[in-house]
Amino acid sequence: MYYLLLPGGNEWLLIFLAVLLLFGGRKIPELMRGLGKGIREFNGARASIETEIKEGMKEAERKEVEEKKTAQSS
Repeated sequence: MYYLLLPGGNEWLLIFLAVLLLFGGRKIPELMRGLGKGIREFNGARASIETEIKEGMKEAERKEVEEKKTAQSS
């Protein structure tokens, strides 16, 4: 069985220091804003796709019910 390995305290510190060295202290807030914007856009797209799928399922159920009513009345 596979287990997801998440970084512990020391690993997070190492990752933070690597990011700080790569991007510098002044670029990190800009990087985080961009990351936040990307996450918001992703969540918005996910929500709209989820809504479209639910509406499609409801429409398919309505058509199925109508077809059953039509078949019964014939």
